[in-house]
Amino acid sequence: MGIQNFPLSLQPIIQQGFLEREFEHALTSRLGYRAIADREAFAVGIGETLTKTRAGLKPSVTTPLAASTNTNLDNGLTPTSWGVEQYTITINHYASTTDLNMVTSRVGIEGQFLLNAYSNGQQAARSLDELARNALFAPYFGGNTRLRTTLGSAGPVIAVDDIRGFQMVFVNGIQTPVSGAATLTVTVGANAYTLTGATADGTNVSTAPGGLSGSLTFSSSVSISDGTVGNAVQAANASVVLRPNTRTTTAGLIATDTLGMANLLDAVAKLRMNAVPEIDGVYNCYLDPVSARQLFADQDFQRLFTGATSANQVFKQGMVNDFLGLRFIPTTEAYVQAHPTIAGAVVRRPIICGKGALIEGDFAGMAADDVAPKDSIVTMVDGIAMVTREPIDRLQQIIAQSWYWIGGFCAPSDTTTNPTIIPTATNASFKRAVMIEHVG
Repeated sequence: MGIQNFPLSLQPIIQQGFLEREFEHALTSRLGYRAIADREAFAVGIGETLTKTRAGLKPSVTTPLAASTNTNLDNGLTPTSWGVEQYTITINHYASTTDLNMVTSRVGIEGQFLLNAYSNGQQAARSLDELARNALFAPYFGGNTRLRTTLGSAGPVIAVDDIRGFQMVFVNGIQTPVSGAATLTVTVGANAYTLTGATADGTNVSTAPGGLSGSLTFSSSVSISDGTVGNAVQAANASVVLRPNTRTTTAGLIATDTLGMANLLDAVAKLRMNAVPEIDGVYNCYLDPVSARQLFADQDFQRLFTGATSANQVFKQGMVNDFLGLRFIPTTEAYVQAHPTIAGAVVRRPIICGKGALIEGDFAGMAADDVAPKDSIVTMVDGIAMVTREPIDRLQQIIAQSWYWIGGFCAPSDTTTNPTIIPTATNASFKRAVMIEHVG
């Protein structure tokens, strides 16, 4: 729809590009999590789900070739191949709109028009940031939970707070539902058991953000001592979750378990053990203002800056920038959860990310002519479409200002990076981020 169909009072605004600049200004102020994502174009005409394959590395060779076997056409060598793993991005359509009535908003019409554009931009930015946060955190909660009830007698089924990370297992790099043919080793309490199935509850009562309560079924009976309420349940390929004072579960945290520099150093060490690439020389640490405040109260942190020339600047700003191998990025979108067992206490979750921790798939056809006709007013800003529709009501008085985004986020796995390839690597399926839980 062309500009010529708009009221004369609004045509100069659109022609001068004021509206586009207002929208872009809001999107520039990102909230953080989306910035960690590597963007990839989701091609047109390939459906709604894209599965990508990542090639792994071959193990090192440290044994010399024996002269006695260096014969025949194969020279005594046995062919080996590298492993693969797959991850999937699913795209969805997100949108919102605002109406502007030319009559009822006649006073200050230009300001209202731009204000709507700014509000839409801020909403779009926050929406995508929360989508990115949800996709980032979900796999890094995986494989870490606790028992919700105590077993009356030894049995193969236990009830847990969150079954994420227990539903699927990687088989030849492909995510496969856990079953008798595709099992997963899980530690319950103090002993390891073989998991053969995970079932979600009809009514979700999980206390974890985005969690899914349910039951886990094993090939053998879990003992009563292991199957006691509150005991930790951890998969062999669980993501790394760090807690002060080596607490094993979220519910095990107490009021004095606050964020300290040691927790951050442990997180950096875990990422480096897995050879996770840095982002411009450091890892990104996303944390809320309370977590940052606790860091400044930590004695190890204060001791680090005692007598340092940089101390004055660091404490003046109230936040640190690049040190300890970290870049601190405060955000108000971090998960904040009421403590499962301590009234009034809050669980906070900083997350430390390396390069490639998140992937954003943007649908390549968002601004195509068949989606946005040539004479329509559609502007792409930071991968998001801003749409301004002319008044098409009977009185030609109501203008629609909208935005939409077609895409999705996913956190890729790194199962092919294992101790066989990199001796210091962990067995976690998802290695490019480390979550810290503390009370604040």
